[in-house]
Amino acid sequence: MEETRLDKFLWAVRFYKTRRLAVDACQGNHVKVNDAPAKPSRTVRIGDVLEIRLPDIVRTVKILALTERRVGAKLVDDHLEDLTPETEYKRREERQSNQEGLRPRGLGRPTKKERREIDRFRGG
Repeated sequence: MEETRLDKFLWAVRFYKTRRLAVDACQGNHVKVNDAPAKPSRTVRIGDVLEIRLPDIVRTVKILALTERRVGAKLVDDHLEDLTPETEYKRREERQSNQEGLRPRGLGRPTKKERREIDRFRGG
């Protein structure tokens, strides 16, 4: 395979859960191929650089291999080379750690006592 549709490729390498979401991202100018906005039907080749704006990070990747079939999460690295700057990952971590009102992962639901304290803090 020498080339494939952009929307199929984005879905196959698990950037988007459905092809419809990949199409919407392309139409919303969230995806660039070689620094140019791309339509969903654009063909991509090995060596193309994609810039994908996701809700919490802008990922930059280089295509190493093409596929039209969805690959397992462990096999995604065989198809892409991550070129995303380290600053993007740090910025994402900072945003996630600065979100107020979110409980640390693994603590589960608040107890009745904690819920009352939260309500008091919010003024309710």
